[in-house]
Amino acid sequence: MDIRYGCFLSYAHGNFAFMNKFKNDLVEALSCYLEPHLDREDALFIDSEQLGGGDDLDRRVARAMCESVCMIVLYTPKYEAHGYTRREFAAMQLIEQERRNWYELPSHLIIPIIMTQHPDGLPAQIAGPGLYVDFSAYTLASGDLKSNPQYLPDIKKIVQRIARHYQLLKRSTPPGHDCSRFVLPDIPPQWRAVPPPHFPR
Repeated sequence: MDIRYGCFLSYAHGNFAFMNKFKNDLVEALSCYLEPHLDREDALFIDSEQLGGGDDLDRRVARAMCESVCMIVLYTPKYEAHGYTRREFAAMQLIEQERRNWYELPSHLIIPIIMTQHPDGLPAQIAGPGLYVDFSAYTLASGDLKSNPQYLPDIKKIVQRIARHYQLLKRSTPPGHDCSRFVLPDIPPQWRAVPPPHFPR
């Protein structure tokens, strides 16, 4: 298996400035600080054409996930309600299970970054895995992430985590491992039950 990406960015697409600016700022910050740790690989894989799946898209995304060191989850409430992003999350969990057989994982491969909190709190899938980073104080007035002292320590922590996995994966990937056989799982159930509406009398 060739490593092609430092991390795979999993996110629910948005149409307006807030989500798009945060994603672009995050991509730029991670790319800047991750690049010195990689040999020839790209810092990130970003699926900018996610339109609900299809065989070609599914194959391309599955292969990119398999060829990535880690996965960044850009968490918003929209993420957990979106079937395709839940598939990506479940796929990286499968990759993590496989890689546990290759080397002792120092941490999970999924790194959640909280952009916006759910009113009911974080689901267990996001809060449970270990390190998540809370950037929910970010606004359109926050400036760029790569030089903002409020967020820079967390960006560096994320980069160090990916860099550690990168070095271990380079040394431990079994010869002949083929990412072309990896497929995305079926859409898993929603992460939390939707309660029936209740309106006060």
